[in-house]
Amino acid sequence: MDALVLDDVTKRFGERTAVDTLSFTVKPGEIFGFLGGNGAGKTTSLRMVLDILRPTSGRIAVLGCPPGRENAAELGFMPEERGLYRGMSAIDTVTYFGRLKGMTTAAARAKGHDLLERFGLAGSAKMQIDKLSKGMAQKVQLAATLVNSPKLLLLDEPFSGLDPVNQGLLEDEILGAARGGATVIFSTHVMQHAERLCDRLLLLSQGRKVFEGDAARSARPVAGTARDRLARYADAVPWRGSRGGGRNGPGRLADVRRDAWRRH
Repeated sequence: MDALVLDDVTKRFGERTAVDTLSFTVKPGEIFGFLGGNGAGKTTSLRMVLDILRPTSGRIAVLGCPPGRENAAELGFMPEERGLYRGMSAIDTVTYFGRLKGMTTAAARAKGHDLLERFGLAGSAKMQIDKLSKGMAQKVQLAATLVNSPKLLLLDEPFSGLDPVNQGLLEDEILGAARGGATVIFSTHVMQHAERLCDRLLLLSQGRKVFEGDAARSARPVAGTARDRLARYADAVPWRGSRGGGRNGPGRLADVRRDAWRRH
């Protein structure tokens, strides 16, 4: 069973098409990068997967089922706009999110303490969210996302606003979740994170898929296309250069645009 399937999915808001006939499949245990600039359709796509938005047309299957409450307990979602109750303590926040995912209070609280300790927040577990630093609150948000040990982890721009230390923590958690059998899908506009972490990636531009594959295959389809398609591909994300590859080898995506233009 595939972890996620989008088949010819389109989402329109009035006359504006936010996602245009998008199709892709994510396998169990993959780390899948969802890349594109602002307005590319990344967040809209994730919201359809979560049943926050309904597609105008097309089919979505999440862990073998249509999006909805049936599989909500097996999902973990961290939105780009972090949302925590400022008057609640760190441990009560994580416990609350665990309860929303169907966990018992005791199980959610025990897992919450484990996560907070792992993130260096054991001594701050009873502090209110509004008394925590921004970095500490971001760790609480991550703990709330992971508390139910989700089979499918959806992270919308998860590195946004994180300092380098917390970026490293999040990368470790993404890799650890995948090693534990979870499927991880994260959206980003920073290529470096995708290069280091992803098995495969998909690039969106103006709601349409312009590339899907892994780093080792990325140069081949781009090199054979016309310049206008290459321009759309290159503009999908702000290329920042390569610092080494993901889990399966060195990253080559930062060189694709330069090499392809040489060939044309």
